[in-house]
Amino acid sequence: MENYDFTKGDLKAQILKIAIPASIGMFFQTMFNFVDTYFAGKINPDALAGLTLSFPIFFIIISISYGMSTGLTALLSNALGKKETNRYQLLSYNGFLLSFILALITTIVGLKLSPILFKLFNPSDLALDYGLRYTNTIFLGSFFFFSTSTINSLLNSVGETKFYRNYLILGFLLNCILDPMFIYGWWFIPKLDALGVALATIIIQIVGTIYLLYKLISINIVDFKSFNFSVFKLEPILAVLKQGLPASFNMMTIALGSFVINYFITHYGSMSAVAGYGAALRIEQVGLLPTFGFNVAALSISGQNSGAGNYRRVQELYHKCLKYGVSIMILATLIIYPLANFWVSLINSSSEVIGYGSSYLKIEAIAFTTYVFLSISVSILQGLKFPFYALYIGIYRQLIMPIIVFYILGTSLNMGLSGIWWGIVIINWSAVLITMIYTRRKLNFYLELEK
Repeated sequence: MENYDFTKGDLKAQILKIAIPASIGMFFQTMFNFVDTYFAGKINPDALAGLTLSFPIFFIIISISYGMSTGLTALLSNALGKKETNRYQLLSYNGFLLSFILALITTIVGLKLSPILFKLFNPSDLALDYGLRYTNTIFLGSFFFFSTSTINSLLNSVGETKFYRNYLILGFLLNCILDPMFIYGWWFIPKLDALGVALATIIIQIVGTIYLLYKLISINIVDFKSFNFSVFKLEPILAVLKQGLPASFNMMTIALGSFVINYFITHYGSMSAVAGYGAALRIEQVGLLPTFGFNVAALSISGQNSGAGNYRRVQELYHKCLKYGVSIMILATLIIYPLANFWVSLINSSSEVIGYGSSYLKIEAIAFTTYVFLSISVSILQGLKFPFYALYIGIYRQLIMPIIVFYILGTSLNMGLSGIWWGIVIINWSAVLITMIYTRRKLNFYLELEK
């Protein structure tokens, strides 16, 4: 474990060691989604709309697995900082058990709820059919999403982000082949349309589970030889839930926030507006990619240093991650803004879709850097074992304020769709102000204790 000690040494080098592979991996993860969106758009606009509407439903899996993953990473990193090897092993074993239980529950509940949730958007019959085929297949394969997420949390706890990066690169390349193969039907495979997009995703998740498990065993941080069923205990499972559920609920607020946004878009616009927003969202995600790795670095390194009581190092970590992340995001904004029409046209050639998507990007560009401030601050707070703030700011940013602000701007001030876009900008910057004040106060409190 000495090779994975981030409580001392060159902090900049450690941040980059974790952040660069994680960011590259996330680039290919988003390009994976970009490929899905691209081929769905080639089927027809209803397929693209169905896939866009499925995002908040599919996000149920992502939010639960992500929350448990970050919660487990924080606890594992904390155990490493305290040099508690036995605790590390106990959390690892029970993390696997918890992922299996959550996957089972998610699959059952998701299959029941997805038809009800889709109908809230009033989609066309064709968009509904495409969307349900996609989401139901994804829910049936949710076990593999949870497996890859859990294994990755173990790797992240020791700063090993390159293996997940390798898997995501491989997944992207496979998706470029499997998507058209299943969508259009190559050789002996029948034409599956949107179902093919989901099937390709599940196959790639299975590949990821096998590859990451092999790599986890090879670096020997989990003592699988000492495993027996007596290690399964309620206390570590509850500890992971306590740390991870707020992050999961925060991610769920993003899904619910997507429901709110899509509701207002369909109220003020059409399915083309939904498709345009979905296409623009993919572009925005690509722009954010280079900064993602700093979230991982902030969580892993702050967790270890919090466990070791090195709060001044946590503060230094926070400032460096913000500096690097914001600088990169400003550059991304300068690339995305002037070419907004072009970027959206890469996903869909419809002039309506391009118009809606580019109008979103040109306004939202003002708020691109807010995601860096918010995500890195939340990662630092989770490393300090303050997981509930993510939930509170998520409810504020995704649910309470959008319902109020979108209605005021869109209906009362008659701004329509542009009221939604400007509303997102206003809400995000207000959330940044609240988050920065809160994070600095928590850090200052611990710094005073350290003195």
